[in-house]
Amino acid sequence: MSTLSPGPSHPKDRYGFEIAIICALPLEADAIEALFDYYWDGNGPPFDKEPGDPNAYSTGVIGRHNVVLAHMPGMGKANAAAVAAKCHMSFPNIRLVLVVGVCGVVPFRRNGDEIVLGDVVISDGIVQYDLGRRLPDQFVTKDTLLDALGRPNPEIRGVLAKLKTYRGQEDLTSKTIKCLDTMRCNPRLHATYPGSANDRLFEAAYRHSEDQKSCDQARCNGKLVPRRRLEMSGTHLTPAIHFGLMASGDSVMKSGEDRDKIAEAGDSIAFEMEGAGVWDNFPCIVIKGACDYADSHKSKVWQRYAAATAAAYIEGLATNFERRLSSRNQDYSGQSKVEPQRQPVFLVPFSKNDLFVGREDVLRRLRGLLFEQGRQKVALVGLGGIGKTQIALQLAFWVKKNKPDYSVFWMPALSMAGFEQECMKLVKTLGIRCSEGEDAKDAVRQHLSSKDAGSWFLVVDNADDAEIFHKSTHTSGGILNFLPSGDNGRTLFTTRSRQVAIAAAKTAIEKLPKMHPEEAIDLLKRSLIDKDGLDDSESVSQLLDALTCLPLAIAQAAAYMNVYEISVAEYIRVFNDADAENMTELLEQGFDDEVHYDSSQGAVATTWIVSFDRIRRTAPAAADLLSFMAFIEPRGIPRSILPRLKAEQQMTQAIGTLTGHGFLSQRGREATFDMHSLVHLATRRWNENEGRDRKVRQMTLARVAEVFPTDDWENRDLWRQYLPHALRLLGTTRCMENEGECGLGLSVGRCLLVDGRTMEAVSTLEYVVKTRQRILAEDHPRRLTSEHELAGAYLADGQTKKAVQMLEHVVQIRERILAEDHQDRLASEHELARAYLEDGQTKQAVEMLECVVKIRKRISAEDHPDRLASEHELARAYLADGQTKKAIQMLEHVVKIEARILAEDHPHRLASQNVLAGAYLTYGQTKKAIEMLEYVVKTRQRILAEDHPRRLTSEHELAGAYLADGQTKRAVEILEHVVKTRKRILAEGHPDRLTSEHELARAYLADGQTKKAIEMLEHVVKTQERILAEDHLRRLASQNVLAGAYLTDGQTKKAIEMLEYVVKTRKRILAEGHPRRLTSEHVLARAYLADGQTKKAVQMLEHVVQIRERISAEDHPDRLASEHELARAYLADGQTKRAVEILEHVVKTRKRILAEGHPDRLTSEHELARAYLADGQTKKAIQMLEHVVQIRERILAEDHPHRLASQNVLVGAYLADGQTKKAIEILEHVVAVEAEILAEDDPSRQLSKVLLQSCYERLGIGHW
Repeated sequence: MSTLSPGPSHPKDRYGFEIAIICALPLEADAIEALFDYYWDGNGPPFDKEPGDPNAYSTGVIGRHNVVLAHMPGMGKANAAAVAAKCHMSFPNIRLVLVVGVCGVVPFRRNGDEIVLGDVVISDGIVQYDLGRRLPDQFVTKDTLLDALGRPNPEIRGVLAKLKTYRGQEDLTSKTIKCLDTMRCNPRLHATYPGSANDRLFEAAYRHSEDQKSCDQARCNGKLVPRRRLEMSGTHLTPAIHFGLMASGDSVMKSGEDRDKIAEAGDSIAFEMEGAGVWDNFPCIVIKGACDYADSHKSKVWQRYAAATAAAYIEGLATNFERRLSSRNQDYSGQSKVEPQRQPVFLVPFSKNDLFVGREDVLRRLRGLLFEQGRQKVALVGLGGIGKTQIALQLAFWVKKNKPDYSVFWMPALSMAGFEQECMKLVKTLGIRCSEGEDAKDAVRQHLSSKDAGSWFLVVDNADDAEIFHKSTHTSGGILNFLPSGDNGRTLFTTRSRQVAIAAAKTAIEKLPKMHPEEAIDLLKRSLIDKDGLDDSESVSQLLDALTCLPLAIAQAAAYMNVYEISVAEYIRVFNDADAENMTELLEQGFDDEVHYDSSQGAVATTWIVSFDRIRRTAPAAADLLSFMAFIEPRGIPRSILPRLKAEQQMTQAIGTLTGHGFLSQRGREATFDMHSLVHLATRRWNENEGRDRKVRQMTLARVAEVFPTDDWENRDLWRQYLPHALRLLGTTRCMENEGECGLGLSVGRCLLVDGRTMEAVSTLEYVVKTRQRILAEDHPRRLTSEHELAGAYLADGQTKKAVQMLEHVVQIRERILAEDHQDRLASEHELARAYLEDGQTKQAVEMLECVVKIRKRISAEDHPDRLASEHELARAYLADGQTKKAIQMLEHVVKIEARILAEDHPHRLASQNVLAGAYLTYGQTKKAIEMLEYVVKTRQRILAEDHPRRLTSEHELAGAYLADGQTKRAVEILEHVVKTRKRILAEGHPDRLTSEHELARAYLADGQTKKAIEMLEHVVKTQERILAEDHLRRLASQNVLAGAYLTDGQTKKAIEMLEYVVKTRKRILAEGHPRRLTSEHVLARAYLADGQTKKAVQMLEHVVQIRERISAEDHPDRLASEHELARAYLADGQTKRAVEILEHVVKTRKRILAEGHPDRLTSEHELARAYLADGQTKKAIQMLEHVVQIRERILAEDHPHRLASQNVLVGAYLADGQTKKAIEILEHVVAVEAEILAEDDPSRQLSKVLLQSCYERLGIGHW
């Protein structure tokens, strides 16, 4: 029955239970089992019991606990003791036993409090009132220390003490009332309130004359004791809780005089028969509902209601009892760490409709399409109210019965918000991997499309809106995009729209005709309580003609006749008198052109008017509730979102009135309700017609805003439940100028952002900001707060320019009106600095963050989250600004503090480690970076979903580290996965998507896949040129890498043109020693060298090397790369000795820090061998080249450009040394490979062929 707290998983064995409930009577056990959120019996292998245990058990879930219910064979202490002992033998981890049921009560406590029937008594302690000695003239109880039962253990005493507080009792009562309301609606429990008229207390001395007769039968007419609570309560009394001593014994107390004497002597407040048998052996709480006054007038009228009130208190009480069992005793430990269970489940929010009749031909055709012909998707099309949902429900229960290996799921499609809410519930129930920020819709789609889900049948109900079904504000499309597919599943759509049906099921469409008259008569018969009037066949026929045999209209009419006990003929008169013409016209306006309104649906309007007019007159509170619900989502309405009425019982009565008239239906035992879409529309149109829509809308806004929770992650279950309703409500108020709705919109936007629904968050927050900018002053705190929040949403959505613009405005205002150290001002400055950083305005970011960090150091402790966050962000800014040492120093400090105060998998701690690893990488400490990133990735893969942004970021960073370490294949493999995932979940221009595509292109380049690299980089650059400023750092970085790819591909002129532009721009915006500026100058020098502009190349590289030798360590990768390139330029310029000197230093250093097969090490060795050749040191050149070729032949494909290049240079060395045969052996292989991969006229291929022919001629072999 719990709807918000996460439930426990299926226990592996009997050791997984900590709470046992013992009931003496079957009616008591019925009430307990009605509380079960889930039954483990029959769901998986049986738990069995220990040999010699005669008990009967039921197992299941209540709230967040696995519980075992023990059924006693009879009443009394002895039975209770035996049952408890055997239960503990079979379930050894039981820590709490709850003895639950009914009892007799003492009507007046010593403090004057009244206890009335239906109240609940919770034990502080137990008194054995029948344990003692029978003397000739009296009975003396044993009350010595050894004979008395002890008090509860410290944990139970603590729980009871908490519950006795005002807040504890208020919370417990609130939960109990919701629970009790649900139980009252269960017809099998017969737990309705018997009424205060049946709560009669006679004076203690007045005796009931005949034991087996009721008071009415025995004509008891003694004096009644007046009770203030009953007189003041009206027709329905809220059960009260009473804590105190319970008198426990083996005899039934049926004497008012003895009751009062024992109660006075021991201060007892209730009499029961099982507690003493359990109390002394196990930690125990006795919870009993008052069913009589322990006098001779005892009757069974109150037993079932009292059993229900006692049971209803269990869930609230158990919430305060902590679970201790570790995950070893569960099948899985938490939803973010488990694989989905394959066992079939039935997750349908409605009970089976026992009133369903006919439609056998439709059901048969649907079964044929889905399960005989194997159509994966089928659509059922028909008018509103014609019975589509009920047919789908009937089919769902048929699948449950006849296809036991199938899971059955039900998803509403009225709105994207409602669909997403149901997906979140499904994620939670099935244990699908889905963590913070992940899209639950996509998680469900992936799971159901996989083999893990097994076979399944899915109903997508009320898919009437083509816009919602196809599109929506989501970049990834509408509901259709999130529906699963695969041979293991079957999907049935119910819709009023033929357009939707075709899109969903192509040609597998079943059109639902109107109900046949005979079926309509059968439905009416089943729906009516009093069937006498059905003999009037003329009236029945007239009624069904008026109702056009529409099932919804018949159900509403029958509900009215049942409630007001009128005949069919009388209802026809009321129906004909109803002024429904205007309502019908209004209802017709609610249908768009594609979803046709049919005149038969006017019957729904008329039956609605008939019932609603009566409700307005007799139950105005119920009418107000219905009007309220017209402005929120019609499905999945939680009771807690409804407006409070004066008393809880008034709310219960109002809901009962609406369900009784067929306007609402309750979801099983949940405190959640559904309304048919036509009833929802009719109510909304009535509000508009009566001019009440503005007033009711404001009332609804106020209530939803009042109950809507904060965006704390701990509240996610609640705000996910409320979001569809809040979004629906806000969608109806866009034209209004109301600050109240802005507060709700802000809360909704924040929750959407936390939930990863960025597009929806932006849309909602833009509306809030637009409204507040119109109605509030520029410096109003609420206006600034909403602008700040919207800017954060823009940043999350990749709209950096918008974020910067808005935050600059907010900061400007707050700097004018707030003190330097005000938290709001610092927060906005921090956020603006983040935006500057994303926008490439690094200097501004550093300057602002240094100021923020300085102030926060002064006012906050070292481990304050805000201070650490700003230090983390400043370190990121230092990195972007090329101040790597400063960044590392600060990040090492942050990581050290967070390691002390945060868990190892805390998002903030992992984020700082991720950035620190990036700093190590930038500084050339590749091994340290890889070690840290592998840990971060491993941790995030364990706790986050595959497409979670933070997980993808760390995988991206690790791939970059592998690339820097020469592990190119691993880098490509990871980056291809990251790019594929980000393409699926992010827009084309999203910064993260472009960054990973950029990095994958770099990896392709390193792996020799130049064409692939160029194709990807041209796409990235084209996109960035469209959305980023020309001096944006990310845009320049991609242009720089693309130019390098052109260079590798021999497109030297294109490379030089692009690089000169990049260098010119970076000189303007970056300091002389900035790494990015130096990188672009380095690559331009390489291009000059390739183009034969050797002097230019030497001049530029000497400058770059001079700067890097001043600012970087001797073994920094960037410094070594520039020294290597300068040596190549010297070689081309004929300065061979200088080239050899530099390259020997580079090779020596790289041998010390890089693995033998690292690309950079091999490249420098290759280049040094070329220098040796040019310097006449042929033997040295051959020795080094043979080593390089041997390694490259081992690790690179035979057509890899680097492998071929080294083989070609080795050929030249062999020829210079006179080893022509060796040269021919290599050349023949090179020529064969180039013939496979290069065009006939390719210069490299032609050169190799000419060289091979020359070698042949040397040896006199002949012509090529």
